[in-house]
Amino acid sequence: MRPGRRSALALVTIVASGVVSSGCAGPRLHYPAHVADGMRGWSRRAEPFHVAGNIYFVGTNELAIYLITTPAGHILLDSGLEDSVPVVRANVERLGFHFGDVKILLSSHAHADHVAGHAQVKALTGARVLASAADAAVIRSGGGGPIALDMKWPPTVVDGEVSDGQSVALGGTVLVAHLTPGHTPGATTWTTTVEDGGRRLAVVFFSSATLFAEMPLSGNAEYPQIAADFERSYAFWNAVPCDIPLGPHVAFFGLFAKRDRAARGETPNPFIDPTGWKQTIAAQEANFRRRLADK
Repeated sequence: MRPGRRSALALVTIVASGVVSSGCAGPRLHYPAHVADGMRGWSRRAEPFHVAGNIYFVGTNELAIYLITTPAGHILLDSGLEDSVPVVRANVERLGFHFGDVKILLSSHAHADHVAGHAQVKALTGARVLASAADAAVIRSGGGGPIALDMKWPPTVVDGEVSDGQSVALGGTVLVAHLTPGHTPGATTWTTTVEDGGRRLAVVFFSSATLFAEMPLSGNAEYPQIAADFERSYAFWNAVPCDIPLGPHVAFFGLFAKRDRAARGETPNPFIDPTGWKQTIAAQEANFRRRLADK
């Protein structure tokens, strides 16, 4: 099913929890015209900033892209759109790091606004692209079809597939992949720990739980197990320890508001927000259960 106008407008609607859906039109992306019109302007420059430990925001005005630095090179979580990549590159350099030192490129989920820049980042840095098996197939193919919301981007070589619970390590930093499908069949929540203010903190990079009209919870021939996948994902999200919740859009968990509070010197670190994590997951799960009951 091709995205309808109602769902396209919903792409820029903030859900009760503050979570928005994904999507944006890059210069060579092939989107349905009405979807492209609803998602322009998501690659504008935003100032990069430190989150906690070795984690930095290097994304755009809308797309939350994270640099995890290590002495052996860096990990980039999401690439954004094709026209996001120059912004991300400039932000990495503005922070004093070298974009060419990105060694590993990960993703939250295989939608265009999070992986359309993968091919360009790989070409510029030589980074190894890692993804879950289901999302890797979409990234390799360059999207297209209902799972990718009819969006296409440059196909990208995926160097390795990660399984549930698998660790990705670089320079003393370890990120763990947790398959949390639903938003896409291969959506992946990543976890790690950082030292901040003398505390060891659990960081959760949320994959997304936004529901799309073109991906119904019942009668979905393209993704028949979507409801069961969401059930398993919510079981994980409700159980995982989380001190610092981060997501693939700046509206997830009020990222820019926390940035502003941190800039004013607020302590403890405003990004420490376990309550916000629980509230967001509760709100999203309630929305899921409403939709499930209406099926």
